[in-house]
Amino acid sequence: MAQWCQLQMLDCKYLEQVDQLYDDSFPMDIRQYLSKWIESIDWDTVAIQDSLATVRFHDLLAQLDDQHSRFALDNNFLLQHNIRKIKRNLQDRFQEDPVHMAMIISRNLKEEKKILENAKTTEQEGEGTVSAMVVEKQKLDNKVKEMKDRVQMADQNIKNLEDVQDEYDFQVNTLKNRENEMNGMTPKELEKEKMTVGRMCLDLKAKRQDMVTQLTDLLNVTQALLSDLISEELPEWRQRQQIACIGGPPNACVDQLQNWFTSVAESLQQVRQHLKKLQELEQKFTYDSDPITQKKAYLEARALDLLKNLLSNSLVVERQPCMPTHPQRPLVLKTGVQFTVKLRFLVKLQEFNYQLKVKAMFDKDVTEKKGFRKFNILGTNTKVMNMEESNGSLAAEFRHLQLKEQKVAGNRTNEGPLIVTEELHSLSFESELQLNQSGLDIKLEAMSLPVVVISNVCQLPSGWASILWYNMLTTEPKNLKFFLTPPTAKWSQLSEVLSWQFSAVTKRGLNQEQLNMLADKLLGAKAQSNPEGQIPWIKFCKQQSANEKAFPFWLWIEGILDLIKRHLLSLWNDGSIMGFLSKEREKALLSDKCPGNFLLRFSESSREGAITFTWIEHDVHDKPLFHSVEPYTKKDLSAVSLPDIIRTYKVMAAENIPENPLRFLYPNIPKDKAFGKYYPKPSETPEPMDVENGPEKTSYMKTLLISVSEVHPSRLHDNMMPMSPDDYKVLTQYVSPRDIDAVANISGFGDFDVQMSAEFSDPN
Repeated sequence: MAQWCQLQMLDCKYLEQVDQLYDDSFPMDIRQYLSKWIESIDWDTVAIQDSLATVRFHDLLAQLDDQHSRFALDNNFLLQHNIRKIKRNLQDRFQEDPVHMAMIISRNLKEEKKILENAKTTEQEGEGTVSAMVVEKQKLDNKVKEMKDRVQMADQNIKNLEDVQDEYDFQVNTLKNRENEMNGMTPKELEKEKMTVGRMCLDLKAKRQDMVTQLTDLLNVTQALLSDLISEELPEWRQRQQIACIGGPPNACVDQLQNWFTSVAESLQQVRQHLKKLQELEQKFTYDSDPITQKKAYLEARALDLLKNLLSNSLVVERQPCMPTHPQRPLVLKTGVQFTVKLRFLVKLQEFNYQLKVKAMFDKDVTEKKGFRKFNILGTNTKVMNMEESNGSLAAEFRHLQLKEQKVAGNRTNEGPLIVTEELHSLSFESELQLNQSGLDIKLEAMSLPVVVISNVCQLPSGWASILWYNMLTTEPKNLKFFLTPPTAKWSQLSEVLSWQFSAVTKRGLNQEQLNMLADKLLGAKAQSNPEGQIPWIKFCKQQSANEKAFPFWLWIEGILDLIKRHLLSLWNDGSIMGFLSKEREKALLSDKCPGNFLLRFSESSREGAITFTWIEHDVHDKPLFHSVEPYTKKDLSAVSLPDIIRTYKVMAAENIPENPLRFLYPNIPKDKAFGKYYPKPSETPEPMDVENGPEKTSYMKTLLISVSEVHPSRLHDNMMPMSPDDYKVLTQYVSPRDIDAVANISGFGDFDVQMSAEFSDPN
């Protein structure tokens, strides 16, 4: 089944995550109409080739033209208009930069896959068990249902009360008229009628008392439900949003929260209508100790206070501030770069549509802090909230905001108590809601999670570290002085967050073996990965040694994440890379393996991220020997992929034939089985484009890069298998005997690349 079809079958909480992937830059309409074509293209490849991206961009426009023609056949004018508008917008945005469009599509497809996998995992884990969250949701659903049932019952009872009062009025007036008639009733009949009217009066008074009691109980139930929503559900949703921002599980569906808030608001509005009806009944008939007269003002004030409390807590930041260029690093904003943020009003009532004008402000009400930077917010900082077509929610999205630092005389860097990536700032939003029924204004406020403002993209990793630390350790949104005295983190907290950093950008988090190595690095081996072990902020993100070669733990992790994203994503996802492994543990794993068994781990000495492989041999006494190649950096892997390096890797020594010592990927997977699918396919001879002149002739020689390690002959042993005759024959086709001799005469141990050359075959 197509990916897009699978997505549409998911629950609302997952569909909401899909909804957040698409905006005006690349609307969901395109994904819907062109789903089959979009999923047939390798957008990862398109996103790294300018010429191919241009071709696919024009292909997409052609697909939209075809879709427009189909709408024309159906005489669907509105959809024709929408398609034309979408096409114009795409041309405006991506005509000069089609690679950007390809990157957006590639990212969205990957995120969709993650949503599908997460939904599948959640479904599997939930089979046979009911999560605590589902139980709590069911409890709240039951409370909402109880409230709605009470409102419906009150509505019916107040209609009955009105009927009883009308009947009572009719009987009283009838009795008066008959008393005034000349041929009236006998005294006995009159007494009987008066007793009947008296009983009706008592019944009416009892029903009035019951009605007031019923509304009082209804407000009690509503207040308890409102307390649950504002004191528990809303803070828990915000906390889940914090976790989602730093790579954790996706936030629970805000639509559910909206449904609860809207139900309470609708019920309170109905209660207020009931109270107005009671006032009308009171004006027609009242008496001493009338419960309506006694309780009317109290109930009206209480219902209004509950409604105001609900509405004043209904404005939330649905999507935290984020630069579109770094969607997986929200809350880090760069000066001069546009960012987006989305708000939602949780009470979805039609009467509020286009009534809320929201204004965005930066560092509002922040006290003057010496040395801290100040910023102006640029762009359209006011938005009117309106009902979205996709889901009907009352929302406003700011898409074109920017920050500009205020110029301050003097040297700020010498005065501030914190470095710029530890400065926390706030983005707040204000609005005003007028209730025409009561003539009162309600001030609405919302605040984003604290943001870090950088001026150079090289500060992004350190800024993200601050966001991780803050949201891992506190739920207080206004603690902007957090890093003046940052608290320590428990290893149990940090290990989970570190794993999220990998699962957020790949299909795999960190397993226990990998986390144990990182724990030893931060806590020391003696701590034995103690979950309660304390890790200070300075150890996580600051350089503690004066040694120029030393670097912070987090920047090392960040370098490895970048290395994986750029060059090792598929290998990481399929589990080929063990990654985080100490040298001692590496030897322990390989020691009982056969010669040629190897594993892949990340270098601990490279700040920018590098990967190496270690293999095992046995000497003549069957003693294990371990060899590690010099780590490969991003620069190395940009020239040759790691699977290709492993495929062609050779070890050479004087008077020995070069051989590849790598045979089995740990634990015991044949090398070609593990990496064969990543080997480059033989290139086909391109067809000549210029038929008249024939193919272009060149005197250049094509090259093939292979990795070769030169070792001293003493490091080679009799039990090492020589290169097979077939391998040697292939090698001599590319490398002359003189080149092999030159390599063999080099002393010492090193790792270098040999360019293997062969002339292009003459097509003529």
